[in-house]
Amino acid sequence: MSDYFEVFGLPRKLQVDLEALQRRFYELSRRHHPDFHQGADAAAQAQALEASALVNRAYRALRDPVARVQYLIALEEGREVREETTGRLRAERQRLENRRRAEETALIAAATEWDAAVDAGQDRAPLLGRFKQRLAARAYLGTVIDDLTQALGEDEGSHVAHRRH
Repeated sequence: MSDYFEVFGLPRKLQVDLEALQRRFYELSRRHHPDFHQGADAAAQAQALEASALVNRAYRALRDPVARVQYLIALEEGREVREETTGRLRAERQRLENRRRAEETALIAAATEWDAAVDAGQDRAPLLGRFKQRLAARAYLGTVIDDLTQALGEDEGSHVAHRRH
């Protein structure tokens, strides 16, 4: 099991300087990001991808105080954290996918309301506002779902869009 504290050069303490953690995360992300190793051979690319995934997992675990405690307990007890959290992450991803589908369904269902407002010559601004809110929620959920998929290492050839780099 990789020690996430070691990844960031930290002692196994629960109080973490979050700003320093984030700076170190950005530094390690730049060093190991697969985009910077595209010219390398396949083995080096795979190694960079693995290191990048480790940095991302470690950062997710250490930046959140509750996740940090859970990780520390598992680490101290010698349990494999990745296996314990995989099921939980998949369940959360499924819940978010269901919520995203619900947003899409509600958006599509509102088409009749829009058409009725057009036919009646009514003000459609409130409907536009609701449409925009649902689209924003859908986009946000998609981003979180993509992040969970990547954290699970299941993003090979998937729909993950490049963003926030």
